[in-house]
Amino acid sequence: MDKPVFDKSKLPSRHVTEGPEKAPHRSYLYAMGLTEEEIHQPLVGVVSAWNEAAPCNIALKRQAEVAKEGVIEAHGTPREFTTITVTDGIAMGHEGMKSSLVSREVIADSVELTMRGHCYDAMVGIAGCDKSLPGMMMAMVRLNVPSVFMYGGSILPGRFRGKDVTIIDVFEAVGQHATGQVDDEYLKELECVACPGAGACGGQYTANTMACVSEAIGLALPGSAGAPAPYESRDRYAFESGRAVMNLIANNIRPRDIVTRKALENAARVVAATGGSTNGALHLPAIAHECGIDFDLMDVAEIFRSTPYIADLKPGGKYVAKDLFEAGGVQLVIKTLYENGFIHGDCLTVTGRTIAENLEDVVWNDDQDVIRKADNPISTTGGVVGLKGNLAPEGAIVKIAGMKRLRHTGPARVFDCEEEAFRAVENRQYKEGDVIVIRYEGPRGGPGMREMLATTAALYGQGMGEKVALITDGRFSGGTRGFCIGHVGPEAAVGGPIALVEDGDIITIDAEAGTIDVDLSDEELAARKAKWQPRENDFASGALWKYAQLVGPACKGAVTHPGGKAEKKVYADI
Repeated sequence: MDKPVFDKSKLPSRHVTEGPEKAPHRSYLYAMGLTEEEIHQPLVGVVSAWNEAAPCNIALKRQAEVAKEGVIEAHGTPREFTTITVTDGIAMGHEGMKSSLVSREVIADSVELTMRGHCYDAMVGIAGCDKSLPGMMMAMVRLNVPSVFMYGGSILPGRFRGKDVTIIDVFEAVGQHATGQVDDEYLKELECVACPGAGACGGQYTANTMACVSEAIGLALPGSAGAPAPYESRDRYAFESGRAVMNLIANNIRPRDIVTRKALENAARVVAATGGSTNGALHLPAIAHECGIDFDLMDVAEIFRSTPYIADLKPGGKYVAKDLFEAGGVQLVIKTLYENGFIHGDCLTVTGRTIAENLEDVVWNDDQDVIRKADNPISTTGGVVGLKGNLAPEGAIVKIAGMKRLRHTGPARVFDCEEEAFRAVENRQYKEGDVIVIRYEGPRGGPGMREMLATTAALYGQGMGEKVALITDGRFSGGTRGFCIGHVGPEAAVGGPIALVEDGDIITIDAEAGTIDVDLSDEELAARKAKWQPRENDFASGALWKYAQLVGPACKGAVTHPGGKAEKKVYADI
């Protein structure tokens, strides 16, 4: 290809490569084998969340290497680095889960600091596990240098006794094992085959939800979210992502040109249409916050409510990410939503073209039943809905995809941490119809806003997933199913109404009306609030303590800094 001309005098890397006074800086680059020509080209940070913590991340090193080849072909100089991840499947059900949401902020911060410190001009970000996807996208819009996101790909389904299985089947089997429905041999056989190789969890859980978001919001190449991690075809997307970022530099197209209010609405549409993770309603406000755009939980929920649910994906449906890919992928979902007026087609993307232009060659596939057309949906309301009421004045969220029952009234059974609730569930110390309340697990109170998958999966394993409700100021896994309400705000740690609930109080949740209320008068709630005392947690130092001092409410994304609205200058303009 013709070599483009880049004006280094306008790029951040001039601070480390140009002029006599930068001779010491250049000496470091020569030490790593760079040529003079490479030093004076744009420097592109290629960051992945590669590690050996879990299968979600294990394939990212190869993909980063291929992305670097794309940068090189397009006359850029790639500089590879990595960031952390905390993998929820391994962190789940113990104190390790307190680290999960905190890791999103650390990922965004660490990418920002590496890019700032070395004055890189652009970024290709490759992520595999849940929080690394929004963390990477948050860093892109915060820095506002030309950026392309790429998902590392999903895991292939496991095969167990003639059927496809995912990690959620193993979590639910733990509940079945506790009640004697399955034996040790069954559980051992299942755990050995559920996760057959590299890739993120295979259902429409948080990783695949945010991968769909990356295409819908315009930060990823069309189709790049689809192919499972083991497929060699992922290399083509990695290579093209590297080439694409150089085109963005040449045309000065930046993330905030792409991530607009309308693009965020497109992303929310796709979360709802695919029955995606409730965590989408936490991460989209956080990405918006980095741009200085107001887009909170209830803004997201309003879009969810008016979006048809069209993709029959686990945990509420039948299929996994591989099936979505083979049916036509995220682009097929976006195409039918666009044709039926649910998508803003004029939003710019990293291709340099609009969403509508990217969709021109996407043809509907009649030979599949994973995705329905938007005018013939599974249901007319999105798979995720928002709730509000005297128990959650700031809002809450529930995933209704696949649920038969959308209303529940019952007595509260209150627990002040997840471990207490899990032990009670394990020992069947609850009744059909109960509303299990798990509190002091919010962003500040946990600290860290843990997911409750171990508890919800155990309930399902016991056959009680549709017979009780569970509410928390913490979060749920994208793999959670059943009447499970998360993100209740204000959280208990700041004296929200959830802190005032007592055993036996009657709670009503109505996912059709979008309400969540406890049968207490304003006077009774005020009287209880007057007696309420804040609780101390066990984290008086370290990263979790620091997070608790800084974090804001879940309804605004549980973010830890003032965001784009408070900026005086943007990194890309240094």
